Amino acid sequence: MDPPKNVPLSSILKSKEEAVEDDEPKKKSREDWRKAKELEEMRKAGTAPAAVDEEGRDINPHIPQYISAAPWYYGSSGPTLKHQRPQPEKQQEFSNLHEWYKKGVDQTKVVTKYRKGACVNCGAVTHKAKDCMERPRKVGAKYTGAKIGFDEHEQPNLSLDFDGKRDRWAGYDPSEHRAIVEEYQKIEEAKREMRAQKLSDEKEGDSKEPDDLDDDDEDEDKYVDAVDMPGTKVDSKQRITVRNLRIREDTAKYLRNLDPNSAYYDPKTRSMRDNPNAGTSKEEDDEYKGENFVRFTGDTGKHGEAQLFAWEAYERGVDVHLLAEPTKLEMLEREYQQHKEGFKGKVKSDVLQRYGGEEHLDAPPKALLLAQTENYVEYSRTGKILKGAEKPIVRSKYEEDVFPNNHTSVWGSFWKDGQWGYKCCNSFIKNSYCVGDVGRMGKVEVLQAQPETSHVETQESDKQNEEKSKEESSSSSSSSSDSSSENDSEAEKKEARKKKKRNKKKKRKEKKRKSRADKKDQKEESEEDKLKAALKREEEQQREAERLLALDERKRPYNSMYEVKKISDEDMEAYLMKKRREEDPMAQFLS
Repeated sequence: MDPPKNVPLSSILKSKEEAVEDDEPKKKSREDWRKAKELEEMRKAGTAPAAVDEEGRDINPHIPQYISAAPWYYGSSGPTLKHQRPQPEKQQEFSNLHEWYKKGVDQTKVVTKYRKGACVNCGAVTHKAKDCMERPRKVGAKYTGAKIGFDEHEQPNLSLDFDGKRDRWAGYDPSEHRAIVEEYQKIEEAKREMRAQKLSDEKEGDSKEPDDLDDDDEDEDKYVDAVDMPGTKVDSKQRITVRNLRIREDTAKYLRNLDPNSAYYDPKTRSMRDNPNAGTSKEEDDEYKGENFVRFTGDTGKHGEAQLFAWEAYERGVDVHLLAEPTKLEMLEREYQQHKEGFKGKVKSDVLQRYGGEEHLDAPPKALLLAQTENYVEYSRTGKILKGAEKPIVRSKYEEDVFPNNHTSVWGSFWKDGQWGYKCCNSFIKNSYCVGDVGRMGKVEVLQAQPETSHVETQESDKQNEEKSKEESSSSSSSSSDSSSENDSEAEKKEARKKKKRNKKKKRKEKKRKSRADKKDQKEESEEDKLKAALKREEEQQREAERLLALDERKRPYNSMYEVKKISDEDMEAYLMKKRREEDPMAQFLS
């Protein structure tokens, strides 16, 4: 006879123990412990069936003993896990999912007489007059007894669990959404009827009604064009969205050249196709050459050609991808180009060998042979391009890179001692002939050997030169008088006149020199006096500032009536002279 199925091990052991007629319970022997241990190992290995609890469910043999063993006070008759499950007497009963607070008022009960303790205003029993939400009546329902308000519903005391308190759809009536769905369905049906009517009016033969899917797409596209976001261009026909954004730290395109006649800037799309600095000095320095230049420079063209080659190769059965296998694609493209060029050269050589005419391939272009082209260009009288394919370049009206008189640099490229000159020969004379390095070395030696002379020394040298000229003139006149005795009187008169003129000129020059020197001295003295006065004012201002800083903040005067005027050069020089520089290591020793 087969043993019964799904019988717990404990019940079998218990039945065996009852069969043995003995007053005291039999303890487990060593052999029983060994068998139980082997059975447990076999259950873990999967060779023996798992133990079953009192409800007929298998017990996982890998559950540790401190979990599967029931406490002694539980009174279990066999293997069980019921003590690990929630106990029914401790379970809290929560309200049902469909239970919720009732809204509105109870209109099933109609009251015609005022009740004691009800609302004075409307007559409802469920609230007082201060909580009444009805408009205040001129005479309350307590005194009139008419139009007694409906009572509110008696709300249930709901017991909500953790999820029930946070349910955002609690108390929602799905029937309320049905009205919205019906409304939109009516609108869609009206649209379909209007489209069908329009199509039937336009074409009598073609009166097919468009599909629902097409209608939905058209409605979506209709609202897509109305999207207006900054920096975004939406096209519903091509179903693309173009974003034209930039980093806020970058210089705006329209600020690169403020000339209104420069490249056109479209504020709607924030695009500037051409170079804004074309034909100007900033063309080489500025990195921005226009959007068309950026889009077709660098490796952009190569990347597009590589992508096109990958697509064509994939169509012809070569499994290659630009992003997944770039090296393989490049090697394939290089090999393809070599075969293509070799094939073209072979075909060209075969044609030339068969038909001849190789000498015509080496002929110059037609523009050089005929000295004319079909490109029409119209110039103005000044040489400015008015019409034509050539783009006008802004040039200066002055001559550039012209070096006259054998010079290799322009006038003004050299500066020394307050004078401009040529850098190639260090000459300070404009339009002079350049002698190169020889003249430059001689000029430097002269400048180094020449001592610094004052204004008074130059005046003395001028006087000595004049006296020498007088002596030479007198000696020449005496020699002429000895040689020509006949014209003595006339010669003496001429000499006397010349002397008078020379003396007058000398006196005028001396007066002018004295006046200039006096003015210069006066000017220097006045500048010194102004600087001294400015230094005094600066010292007074510093002392006044120190005095004000030493005062309490509440006692300091206001400076709203402070005199504001333009700062003179002397005041600025005095401020710089009296300025305290903290980085100076000797600043702390200054008074």
